[in-house]
Amino acid sequence: MSAPAAQLAAGAPRLVALAFGADHAGFRRAVRESVAAQDPPERVVWRMRAPGGALEAAGLFDTPAAPAAASQAPALSLPRAVAGLVDLVLCHRDPARFDLLYTLIWRVLRGERQLADNPADPLVHRLGLMAKAVRRDIHKMHAFVRFKALGAASGRERFVAWFEPEHFILEAVAPFFRTRFPAMDWAILTPVGTVGRNGEHLAFGPPASRPRLPEGDGFEAGWLTYYASAFNPARANPTMMRTEMPRKYWPNLPEARLIPVLLESAPARVADMLAREARAPRKRDPARAVAAMAHQAPASLAALNTLISATPAFVSGGTRAVLGEGPLEPDLALVGEQPGDQEDVEGRPFVGPAGQLLMTAMAEAGLAREAVYLTNAVKHFKFVQRGKRRLHQKPTGGEVKHYRWWLETELSFVRPRLVVALGGTAALALTGEALAVSRTRGPRRLGAHDGYVTFHPSYLLRLPDETARREAYAALVADLAAAKALAQAARAVR
Repeated sequence: MSAPAAQLAAGAPRLVALAFGADHAGFRRAVRESVAAQDPPERVVWRMRAPGGALEAAGLFDTPAAPAAASQAPALSLPRAVAGLVDLVLCHRDPARFDLLYTLIWRVLRGERQLADNPADPLVHRLGLMAKAVRRDIHKMHAFVRFKALGAASGRERFVAWFEPEHFILEAVAPFFRTRFPAMDWAILTPVGTVGRNGEHLAFGPPASRPRLPEGDGFEAGWLTYYASAFNPARANPTMMRTEMPRKYWPNLPEARLIPVLLESAPARVADMLAREARAPRKRDPARAVAAMAHQAPASLAALNTLISATPAFVSGGTRAVLGEGPLEPDLALVGEQPGDQEDVEGRPFVGPAGQLLMTAMAEAGLAREAVYLTNAVKHFKFVQRGKRRLHQKPTGGEVKHYRWWLETELSFVRPRLVVALGGTAALALTGEALAVSRTRGPRRLGAHDGYVTFHPSYLLRLPDETARREAYAALVADLAAAKALAQAARAVR
C-alpha cells in the first residue's frame, strides 16, 4: 500500500494552512488545536500560503481537518527554552520548520520537559542551527539597513530602505528600528514583506520589489566621510570583512563603494600612521573625551543616545554602545554592570543568560520588562578574545568613572522614582563608592537617587552550589518586590 493510501486508510491528516512568513499566531493556534485533537506529528501536514494566499506545494491527499473547538484547545504550558526556540525558528525559511517544531512540542508535552536543553538530540541540534541562522540574520539587518531620505511631511522626516533578509525576520527586527529612530517615519522594503513606522504605529505589508531609491543626500555624504576617517588600515582584513559584511549586502551600503579604495591605500596609510606615531606618540584621554561630550549638553535622551552611539568605547573590546531601554518616568530603573556578548550582538540590554534570569525573577516579583527602564553602568562590552569566544572582563574603577557622566545624564532624562543597583559595579557608578553588596543590600541613597542595592543576576550564575544559588535567587526576587513596593509608595505620595 502506498504512503498516501495508508494515510487515507488511517483517516485524513490534519492540514494546517499558515500565512506567508513566520505566522507566530497561526502556528500557536494550530498547535493548540492539534494537541487538543490528539494528533501526533505524523498526522499533521503543514503548509504555508504564498503571498497571494494560495497554499505552497499542496499535496494530492492534503485534506483540511475541522479545527478543534476553542474549549478543546486550551493554552499550552511550555518551558521557556522551548518557547524561545519556537519564536526564533518560526522566522526561518525552511518549509520543514513547522513539522520540526510541532514534533519538539509534542515530545515535550509527553514528558521530555528538558528536551530543549539537550543539544545532542538530533532534533534539538537541527533547530538550534536554524535559530542561530535567524539570530545572525537579525544581527545583519540591524547592522546593514541604510535609509535614504524622502523629505519631511507633517513636521517629521521620512526615510526608506531596501534590504534582502534570508529569513522572515521583519516582526522580530521592527521594535529595534522603532526604538533606534524615534523621531522619524520610515519604511523598510524587502522581498518577504514590508514594515514601516508612521508616528507611533508600526505597520506590516506584503513583499515588495526593489524600488528606485533617492540619490545620496548630505547625511549620506557625512556618513561616508566618517566611515573613511574611522577605517583602520592597520586592521584591514579583506577575508574577515567579507565574512562580517557579505557582498550580498554591498549594493545597499553606501560605504561599500569606498572599500576597494580604502583597502588599496591601506599599506601606505599604515606606513604614514607609524611615522606619525613615532614623531608624536599620544594616548587617548577618556576624561577629555567625557568633558567634550558634556560640553555638547544634549537636550534629550535621544540626543544623548546619538552621542553615546558615536563615541568609541572606554574599555577594551567594545564594538558598539548598548543603549538603555524602557519608558520615561517609570517606577523603577534597573542598572547593571555592562552588556555581555549576546547584548553586544543584539544591541539590547539584558537579553543574554543573566538577562533571562533577571526577567524570570522580575516576573516572580510582579514586574514586566516593558514597565521598567533597563540600562548598564558601562555602555560597552569589555572582553578579551580567546579563539572564537569573547570572554567577559570586569571593568576597572577608572573605566566605570569614565561612564558615570553618561549614566547620570541618562537617568536625569528618564526620571525613575527609584533606581535599583544590580551589583557592586552599578552601585559604584551611582555613588562613587565601592560597596559590598552582601552588606549593603536593601534601600539606600544612591547619589542623587532614591535607590535599592541587590545582586546582579550574573552573580547567581557563578555560584557553584545549587543551594546557594536558590537562596540568592530568592533574595533577588524579594529585593525586586521590595523595590517595586517602595517605588509605588513614592508614586502615591507624589
